Amino acid sequence: MKYLICILAGYLTGNLNPSYLIGRLHGCDIRERGSGNAGASNTLILFGKLRGVACALFDIFKAVVVIRVMCGLFSEVRYVFPLTAVSCILGHVFPFYLKFKGGKGLACLGGTILAFDWRVFLILLAVEIVIVLLGKYICFVPMTASVIFSVVYGVMRKDILGALLFFGASVIICLKHIENVKRILAGKELRISYLWNRSKEAERLKEQYPAEYEMEKR
Repeated sequence: MKYLICILAGYLTGNLNPSYLIGRLHGCDIRERGSGNAGASNTLILFGKLRGVACALFDIFKAVVVIRVMCGLFSEVRYVFPLTAVSCILGHVFPFYLKFKGGKGLACLGGTILAFDWRVFLILLAVEIVIVLLGKYICFVPMTASVIFSVVYGVMRKDILGALLFFGASVIICLKHIENVKRILAGKELRISYLWNRSKEAERLKEQYPAEYEMEKR
C-alpha cells in the first residue's frame, strides 16, 4: 500500500503542467506549436524567458516536494525515493488528462537530482552546461543527465533495483528526444544560442517555427 501511495503521489504530481495551462491562456495547445512539447523549453520558445523559467522552476520543485514528502512519510520504505521520483517523471511525460502526451522530463529529472543531493545536482549541472555549450543543443542535457544519474544513484546508494528504475526512466526520456535528434540531423532544431540570439535562430528556422519568426520580425 505504501508503494502504491508513493507511485500515485508521484504520478499525479507529475501531471501538474504549467506549460499546458500557459498555452491555453494564450489561446492555443502548446503541443501543437513550436517543438510540440508541453514543457518549459517550448514555453520559453513560444512565450518568452520569464514564463519558460517559471515553468522550469515549477516542474523542478514539484518533483522535489513530492519526493521529500513521501520520503518523510515513509522513511522506512526502501524504494520510496526511486518509486516516487520515477513516477513523477512519468507523470510529467505521460499525463492522463492530456492523452499521455506531456513534456519530456528534464525539469522533473532535475528536481529528482536536487532532492537526492544538492551537491550532485550542482556537479551534474556544471557537467551539463559544458555538454550543451559544446553540443549546441539542449536535448543532449536530459539524454546524458538521465543516464549519468542512474549510475550515480546506483553507486552512491548501492541500490541496483533503484538504479534500474532510473535507467528505465532514462530510456523513456531518450526515446522522447528522438524527434529532436532527427531535427538536429535535418538542421531544423533550435540551438541553445536561441536564448541570447533569438532573431538569428528564428531567421534560420523560419520554416520550422513560422509563428516565432513573425514574432521576432515585429
